[in-house]
Amino acid sequence: MPASLSGRLVVAISSRALFDFEDENRLFEGEDDRAYMKLQLDKVDEPAKPGVAFSLVRKLLAFNTPDEARVEVVILSRNDPVSGMRVFRSAKHYGLPIERGVFTRGQSPWRYLRPLQAHLFLSANENDVRSALAAGVPAARVLPHAARAGEAHPNEVRIAFDGDAVLFSDEAEQVFQKGGLDAFQAHEVAMAEQPLQGGPFKPLLMALHELQQGESAMRIRTALVTARGAPAHERAIRTLMDWGIEVHEALFLGGLPKGEFLREFEPDFFFDDQTGHVENAAPHVPSGHVAAGIVNVGGQS
Repeated sequence: MPASLSGRLVVAISSRALFDFEDENRLFEGEDDRAYMKLQLDKVDEPAKPGVAFSLVRKLLAFNTPDEARVEVVILSRNDPVSGMRVFRSAKHYGLPIERGVFTRGQSPWRYLRPLQAHLFLSANENDVRSALAAGVPAARVLPHAARAGEAHPNEVRIAFDGDAVLFSDEAEQVFQKGGLDAFQAHEVAMAEQPLQGGPFKPLLMALHELQQGESAMRIRTALVTARGAPAHERAIRTLMDWGIEVHEALFLGGLPKGEFLREFEPDFFFDDQTGHVENAAPHVPSGHVAAGIVNVGGQS
């Protein structure tokens, strides 16, 4: 029987999102990548330091057992195949069972997300992330300078999501952008019992919900961290109820900065569509920008 990823949560991740290759990347972004290739080959036996999404990947892979693989992580990288040797060796050094990778030497690898049927794509390249989102794949641009996840919850994958334009559609955000806060509040109160359409990360939340159903020593804890406040909170809660999905925590912050609240939740990753929120969170927690919705039209955020 041919190999298959059917039934698994599939995470595609760039080498820069998984490992700290920022020093090497300064060479990669030059006109000639041969200096980068030589440096990576010279360091092939030197394990790279963990990157911003390392904790998320390590914990998700812990759902796998010798009897059942429920999570698949695939390297999807603009690196060259030679540099890929160091990526795989670094993964082995940290005990990450990653066996599949695509290395495209400077070309965008996002098109390989379709045959992978990926549930999530993490990359430091904004164009690749936008292309993935346009193809319907949950994707975020990681901030390589963001804080690394802590070690306080070794048996729990903690993920925090913004609401509008991430878990939910940007319908309400469009109202806010056009009419301001009062129009937004009035719209959400009037529509409180009408569930929002799903946003780009609804499929990931659904996949995490399915992953949690099996027997495992690892657990998943999710949080909705949103600028919404009462009375606009009710529509968000009712939407999740309509989907048949529970989040463990919901923070309705009414426009307060999210960073310090996220620091207390201690997620392995946080997803938001607004760069201001992501930059505010980055000093505290691993963070990624979801270039979706009206605030990201035309490259603005």
